[in-house]
Amino acid sequence: MRAEAIVRERVRTGTYLQERNDKPETNGAMRRCDARRLPLRAALCEADCMSREPTTPPRWYVISLRPSDEHESLRCIAAQYGSALIELSPWSIRSDNRAVTRAALAEALRATRIVVTSPNAVRALRDLCAADAREAVPALPQPLQRAGQVWYAVGAGSAQALADFGIADVRWPERMDSEGLLALPGLERFDAGESVGLLTAPGGRGVIAPTLTARGAQVRRADIYLREPAPLDRFMIARLTAAHAPLLLALSSGEALQRVLEQLPAQAAARLRQARVSAASERLAQLAREAGFSEVEVAAGPGARELLAPLAGDESGAG
Repeated sequence: MRAEAIVRERVRTGTYLQERNDKPETNGAMRRCDARRLPLRAALCEADCMSREPTTPPRWYVISLRPSDEHESLRCIAAQYGSALIELSPWSIRSDNRAVTRAALAEALRATRIVVTSPNAVRALRDLCAADAREAVPALPQPLQRAGQVWYAVGAGSAQALADFGIADVRWPERMDSEGLLALPGLERFDAGESVGLLTAPGGRGVIAPTLTARGAQVRRADIYLREPAPLDRFMIARLTAAHAPLLLALSSGEALQRVLEQLPAQAAARLRQARVSAASERLAQLAREAGFSEVEVAAGPGARELLAPLAGDESGAG
């Protein structure tokens, strides 16, 4: 409770946000960790993790490859099982608030169907809408969702974020990856002239846009956020190398895994490959096997609790 009280006071006075948002904005890119992006419940989740940090050696080390500032959910769940987190972030995420990006977004939002590829894309959409509203001549449509327009999300997290932003009737697949999205009714075929707005980022697997184009859609792409490469934290590399507890790798991005393995020193990479892998999809599980991991399983989904389900199973087995 003491940690929770401290964070509540820091949120109230603004010092919590100041400490979390101390990097300057550059090139029109907006940091996601500002007052709009950090609700009280996220701060209290961090307080809960602070108060639950294991005082004894952890039962597991959970390895997160998520972007910097996106580890909280994994950290909180790991702490519930007496486990600690190793953060190996190969990049950070920034919303791209340049005028040219907002113009591309405005064009994409005129399409009859909108595809949103990640929760980061939803956060960037919110950021760009807020910035556009402050312009003398806003470029983005109001309301954001046109009558008859259908929105699609890769997964439940993105769909929920869109619903929270006021987008109605969002559709997402049971298999929460690009292949699952592309199998949804409504994205399987297109009549001549039909358009799809794609809200995404540069990079990634590059599967969605070419597939939609091959099916006859006119794809209006808006890269509204950026993955900026970042060096791995040296303290976290040392923590990985010296870890004596079992390792659990929560794998939700093949590109992140590739970048992390490229950056790690040989000893740390060898230690990482000893981890048990909980992969968000069969495709990612196969990538992990090809990268040299031997103990690989497919999680029920890409969410933090689903990826860390082995911790609960290990605890029940130990009991």
